[in-house]
Amino acid sequence: MASLAFQQLRDLVELQEALLDSLRRQIAVQEETSVSKIEYEGVVKKLEKEEEEHAKTKNNLDAVSEQLEFALGEIDVLSKQLQREKQAFDSALSHINNKVLKHSIQKDKLISKCSEIENHILKQEDVLNDKENEIKELQLMINRQKQTLKKQASDFKIQKQQECYIAEMHSRPLLLSALLDRLATCTSTHPANHLASPVTTRIG
Repeated sequence: MASLAFQQLRDLVELQEALLDSLRRQIAVQEETSVSKIEYEGVVKKLEKEEEEHAKTKNNLDAVSEQLEFALGEIDVLSKQLQREKQAFDSALSHINNKVLKHSIQKDKLISKCSEIENHILKQEDVLNDKENEIKELQLMINRQKQTLKKQASDFKIQKQQECYIAEMHSRPLLLSALLDRLATCTSTHPANHLASPVTTRIG
């Protein structure tokens, strides 16, 4: 905006300078052709007025030029500051991008590690399930063996009782026969004692 105003003022100054040159040439021509005093004074007044306007315009141009130079200086300062801020921003952005990339790589490594651990845990769970099933089968086998041993022990006990009973039944006739033989011997040897005291031997 300031640059446009400066250019417009410069164009105006150049136009006024051209006009002044034209008036000077007119005066010179009029002096050569001996124009009337009234015309001469009119032209001189017009020239003086144009010179006054030109001086004002030039003063405005100088003021605008100073403002333009000041604005250009501020723009240069701001441009340098913006460049420094841009470099600082680029540096910070690069640092952040590197940090994000590092965290992303670390995150991928952690995800991969977690997947490996999860797969290992799943494999261990499969092994544990197989072991548990094997243990259950062994427990069932042990329970069946216990039942079999318990039944065998019971059968063995019954068999032993039966054998004892059979042995006892076999031994009773022999014992009865021995007692009868002994009784007969005692009777024949001591008939009086036999009549006096009855036999108190218990037959089992």
